[in-house]
Amino acid sequence: MIDTGRILDKLDAFLNKNDYAGAERHILYWLEEAGLSGNKSTMLLLQNELCGLYRKLGRKADALSAVENALRLVSDMGIENNVGAATTYINAGTVFKAFGKAQEAMPLFEKALAVYQKELPANDKRFGGLYNNMALTLVDLKAFGEALALYEKAIYVMENQKDGMLEVAITLLNIASLREAEMGLENAEKIIGELLDKAAKILDHYENRNGYYAFVCEKCASVYGYHGFFAYEKELKERAGEIYERN
Repeated sequence: MIDTGRILDKLDAFLNKNDYAGAERHILYWLEEAGLSGNKSTMLLLQNELCGLYRKLGRKADALSAVENALRLVSDMGIENNVGAATTYINAGTVFKAFGKAQEAMPLFEKALAVYQKELPANDKRFGGLYNNMALTLVDLKAFGEALALYEKAIYVMENQKDGMLEVAITLLNIASLREAEMGLENAEKIIGELLDKAAKILDHYENRNGYYAFVCEKCASVYGYHGFFAYEKELKERAGEIYERN
């Protein structure tokens, strides 16, 4: 029997050290083992992990292949309307969005939303991630009002969740990007500055500085660099590096 808990714990250990090559080897090894034993639920779990890993690494062909495999498993298992399938729809949609396929991403996010609304309480933290991903995609489609409404819903859900304030910081930076796309950088300068200040206060005062905190710092750093806050960009990268080194 394959112990998925141990597999994910080991995967987290690789990711917390920024060891993406090790993470890929680990996933592929257990994916092969799951295939040999016909364990489709574990195969689906690992294909979802590959979607995220390859997206992060910018490996388009591999990411799209993982999406195809994951969606096929959902169909083969007959689980199209459960929460596990919704996770797959979100991962697939995120891959499509990342590689310029926003139109293809939205139907997948909408399928996930329909499942969540049926199966989960309205304050479940998973809604926060889904709203963020949908909003990012809507910004690409220039549906700014719809995107902002979803970002506000994400903040409402996440501000009372464990580690949720980190997600709030990310969402604030996402709103800054929305305002730039909607209004232009010069016209949105004041609003963007206020949003960046709010996000920085969250990052600076957050106490649980674990691997996820490092990931968020790394993700946010480039936004501050883009807007000319180079010293703060450097500081966030250093925070992340110290945590990865310690882990």
